[in-house]
Amino acid sequence: MSLPNVMINFKQTGATAIQRGERGIVALVLNGEKQEVHELNNIKDAAGIDQLTDKQKEYIQLAFMGYIKPPKKVIIVFRGSEGEDYNQAQEVLESLKWDYLAIPEIESGDVASMVVWMTGLNKKCKVVLPNATTADTEKVINFTTTNIKTTLGDYTTSEYTSRIAGLLAGTPMTISATFAPLKEVIGFDQLTKEQMDEAISKGQLILYHDGEKAKIARGVNSFTTTTQDKGESFKKIKIVDAMHMIEDDIKTTCEDSYIGKYSNSYDNKCVLITAIQAYLDQLVLEGILDPVFKNVVEIDVEQQRNYLKSIGVDVENMKELDIKKANTRDKVFLKSQIKILDAIEDIVLNVDIG
Repeated sequence: MSLPNVMINFKQTGATAIQRGERGIVALVLNGEKQEVHELNNIKDAAGIDQLTDKQKEYIQLAFMGYIKPPKKVIIVFRGSEGEDYNQAQEVLESLKWDYLAIPEIESGDVASMVVWMTGLNKKCKVVLPNATTADTEKVINFTTTNIKTTLGDYTTSEYTSRIAGLLAGTPMTISATFAPLKEVIGFDQLTKEQMDEAISKGQLILYHDGEKAKIARGVNSFTTTTQDKGESFKKIKIVDAMHMIEDDIKTTCEDSYIGKYSNSYDNKCVLITAIQAYLDQLVLEGILDPVFKNVVEIDVEQQRNYLKSIGVDVENMKELDIKKANTRDKVFLKSQIKILDAIEDIVLNVDIG
C-alpha cells in the first residue's frame, strides 16, 4: 500500500488539464509612483487602484479581452519611481505565479535586457515583447506589428503586447492562436504575403488581415535556431504551452506528494511511474497528447547505470532489471517520451475536376 495520494493527485491533475489550460494568468508591469502588486479578477477590480492612469486602464482592459475565454486573472506590478530599470519588478515577478507577461510601457532600450532575464528565468512562463530582435527562445513572443488602430484607441507595438498576452492566456490548450480574430482592430501597418512569410520565419508574431478582419498570422514564438534537442515544435506557442504545463504539473505534484515522503525503494519508484503514466494517459483522453504515439515514462536505465558507477557499484555484470532495482540512495532517474498534438494550421486540398 504505497503512494495512493500520488496516484490520485496525478489523475486529478490530468483530468483538469483542459480546464486549467483554458485560462492562464497575465502579469503586466506598469510605471507608477510607488511599487505595488495587485491581483485583478476582472476589469472592475482596477477601479480601486489610485495610481493607475487612464491609458494603463486600457492596457488592463486589453489583457482581459482574452480569446476563447478571458485570462484567469491579471497581476499588476508597478515598478515604482525608484525603479529606473526593471530589476525590482523582476524580483517581484520571480516570486509570483503567472503564464504570460507584458510590459506595455517598455522602452526599446530595455527590451534586450528583458530578453536576457526571461531566457534565464527558471519558470515555465513567457513574455510578449515588442521588436525583440535579439530573442531566440520559446519563452519570448516577439510581437512586431506597428500602428495598431482599434475601437478603443490607437496603440504602439509595445502597448498592444498586453492584448497579445491576454489572448495567448485565453487560448485553450487544445487549439492554437493562429488566425485568432482581433475584432476590435480597425487597421494596422499591413505587410505583403512575402513580408509576412519572412517575418514568421524569423520568429515574429504579427497581425494579418483577411479582407474582413484582423487575425494572428501564426502562433509562433521567437525561437528560430533549432538543435538536435530542440526542433521545429519549439517554435509553436501551443506546443510550448503544453510542454510547460506538463513539466509544471509533474514537478509540482512530485514536490507536494512524493519528495521526502516515501522511501526510495524500487516498488515506490514503480508506483510513481504508474502515477505519472496515468497522468499522461489522461492527457491523451483530453486531446493534448497524440493517441497514436506511445506516450510513456520509465526508469532511465543508462542514467541509473552511470550513477551507480559514480558511487562505486560494479555494474559490469548487472542485468537491466538489476540496474532498475538497484539502490540509488536519494536519486530517482526517469525518462519519458511524449508527442503533443498540434492544431490544424496548414490544409492542402487537391481537387480533380472530372
